[in-house]
Amino acid sequence: MSKFQHLLKKIRSIDETARQIEKWQMAQERVVFTNGCFDILHKGHVTYLAKAADFGTKLVIGLNSDASVKRQGKGEERPVNPEDARALLLAALEFVDGVVVFEDDTPRHIIQQLQPDVLVKGADYDPDETDPTSKKYIVGREELLLHGGVVKTVDLVDGFSTTSIIKKLQS
Repeated sequence: MSKFQHLLKKIRSIDETARQIEKWQMAQERVVFTNGCFDILHKGHVTYLAKAADFGTKLVIGLNSDASVKRQGKGEERPVNPEDARALLLAALEFVDGVVVFEDDTPRHIIQQLQPDVLVKGADYDPDETDPTSKKYIVGREELLLHGGVVKTVDLVDGFSTTSIIKKLQS
């Protein structure tokens, strides 16, 4: 298998990803899940994802579809890169084992379907926040905790965000 085919094999549908996670878990792998837009991949993203991967043995990324990113109100120009390009770049990271694009505004449904062992978000969220209206609330935490999973956070790298990169390019 070529290196490019290997990258493409990491990008799966939700159903394919659920089956793969089940196989990994049967083999005693600890599956970590995180999600985001990852529009312009930068140092903050790579650092965050590498640290998230350290919570288990397999890392799966839920990637917001183009339509989902647009609905988040991040700006007319977003996403800058289409979902297939964003998925390929994420799959190219050696510590990423799977990428799955999802259409919903939140990852709740995909977390229910995939049932990972660990859910990771940035430290701007709080794993103990139970109020779904709070900005610190982690969507999918209840679904994960119900089947014995754990929720973790990772410190963010100051000074790196897609929004700041876009502003810098525009100035």
